[in-house]
Amino acid sequence: MPATVPAPDEQPAPLPTRGSVTELGHLVPVAPSRGRWRPLGLDEVVITGGFWAALQRLNATEMIEHCEAWVERMGWSGNFDAAAEGRLPAARRGREFSDSEVYKLLEAMSWEVARTADAALESRLRALTARVAAAQEPDGYISTMFGRPGQAPRYSDLQWGHELYCMGHLIQAGVARGRTAGSDDLLVRVAVAAADHICATFGNGGNLGICGHPEVEVALAELARFTGDHRYLDQARLFIERRGHGTLGDIELGAAYFQDDVPVRDATTLSGHAVRALYLAAGAADVAVEDGDDDLLATVASQVLTTLARRTYVTGGMGAHHEGESFGLDWELPPDRAYSETCAGVGSIMVNQRLLLATGDPRHADAVERTLYNVIATSPAADGHSFYYTNTLQQRVPGRTPDPDHASPRASSSLRAPWFEVSCCPTNVTRTVASLAAYVASVDDEGVQLHQYAPTTIRAVISGGRAVRLRVATEYPMDGRIVVTVEEGPVEAWALTLRIPAWAEGATITAGGATRPAGPGYATVERAFTPGEVVVLNLPVAARWTWPDPRVDAVRGQVAVERGPVVLALESVDLGADVGSALVRTNEPPVERDGQVLVPIATTFPEEGHWPFGPAPRVPTLSDEHLVPLVAYHDWAQRGPSTMRVWIPVAGR
Repeated sequence: MPATVPAPDEQPAPLPTRGSVTELGHLVPVAPSRGRWRPLGLDEVVITGGFWAALQRLNATEMIEHCEAWVERMGWSGNFDAAAEGRLPAARRGREFSDSEVYKLLEAMSWEVARTADAALESRLRALTARVAAAQEPDGYISTMFGRPGQAPRYSDLQWGHELYCMGHLIQAGVARGRTAGSDDLLVRVAVAAADHICATFGNGGNLGICGHPEVEVALAELARFTGDHRYLDQARLFIERRGHGTLGDIELGAAYFQDDVPVRDATTLSGHAVRALYLAAGAADVAVEDGDDDLLATVASQVLTTLARRTYVTGGMGAHHEGESFGLDWELPPDRAYSETCAGVGSIMVNQRLLLATGDPRHADAVERTLYNVIATSPAADGHSFYYTNTLQQRVPGRTPDPDHASPRASSSLRAPWFEVSCCPTNVTRTVASLAAYVASVDDEGVQLHQYAPTTIRAVISGGRAVRLRVATEYPMDGRIVVTVEEGPVEAWALTLRIPAWAEGATITAGGATRPAGPGYATVERAFTPGEVVVLNLPVAARWTWPDPRVDAVRGQVAVERGPVVLALESVDLGADVGSALVRTNEPPVERDGQVLVPIATTFPEEGHWPFGPAPRVPTLSDEHLVPLVAYHDWAQRGPSTMRVWIPVAGR
């Protein structure tokens, strides 16, 4: 039987809203009304320096404007003008989902305006919103691809049309704008009208279809949180419960590509198209939290933790197959064929942040950190004018520099490209980076929790309206010393909780003049802090060898190097040879010298033969061993074409 929502007289009470746009805790992309912790927002957490502040500056000064220029150049924003002026379909440009890139850009601009109060960006945001609004039809439907004379009818291609996917991103942009500018803003009104249309069309007694690309589910759930209107949450639940029953039909890649082969509640891990799977899991987590559906929440958490344990790269990247942009089987993680789409990194952060807030499980915060440093930060070039779509862990050939004036036809490249024919990743990066502060800290009635480390100022209100102000000073991840100064706090005891990453064996925490070990997980200091008192967390960020599970056969006999949360890589520009010839010795720890991590590398000179196989192992000739510097994976290929590898074959231990 099709899933249904409660009848009008059975509707649950409206969801609690977060109040006015100036209320503490309001400026967040994820605002659960219940759960273990409540997130602190952009009005409460300010990243003041360090690694993430630099990336946010790049986003503000280069990346967002770069994306604006390219969506205009590609004609994707112009599609809305053509729709309003009756010039479709002849004037339309781009793929069926190109509307979504404009919406993700609007979301990024909304968060950035809230963060910086940039008047020029606000003006551009309003102008672009007006162009979008002009294309919306009276019943709330909006698409530049379907529904007009000469175009396919509305919802005639739910497999591939992406109509609901696109409107999902519009709704998320509307929520961002509503939380930062108020519910009367034009973008909010456009998003609400679209959501109302979706509920009227796909609700009880309506179209029983689902979108081939999940996204609208998470958007509707967040709109329910913003407005307090349970209809949107009910519609999100309908879409989730309908999935997994073959609604979309079979395709060459299989129904698993759409996550339409197994109901969400019956799946044990994430599979199929990685971005689709992650967005669906995020939406299911939202519905579970808001409806108090503990069984669904536990199922999603189990799926994600299993995926982290068996189907995730050391970088945090997800997706092992280029065909279908999909997860592989358990332990199937080939480094040189890693797809690891940047958008999948965004999706991983989305679902893990939701599960962190819901459950308090530190593994989700660890996953957010790993993915931020090694996928999100890897995508943009140092100048913010080119991006990675896929994130390989081994580059066998140097490749060629992409043309800066033309969109890349496909994702795979050894160098970042200025834009792509399918350019979902750059705009996804901009919206994530603009809202980074919302991932740093949370609050509950007892105190404040720090999940991600950067120089920050934090203010929060705990139970009884008690104000807390913190200042975090650190050079993390270069240095593992994190100093938290309590600038203001209640006179009675309250709890300050800090995350210790799973890799940080030997961490210590100092408070009240006493130092104690702090094992992986969360460490809490509960006391009546005096103004100016400090808590110091020391994380051992020294470079270390990282060994793969032996079931990951693609890298058996190889080793990676990590320093703190940062994965390192070997590049040919440092080796002076193709990295395919490198062997590393691991009998001593990696060497740290003058800010560099160096490892002992020898290169191989195999005997040439007419056939690469034989009855006995070939013993290669080795060059003299020498120390070679590694580069942070997020910085690879910033110096031009190169070969690169994260996993290095071991010569001996």
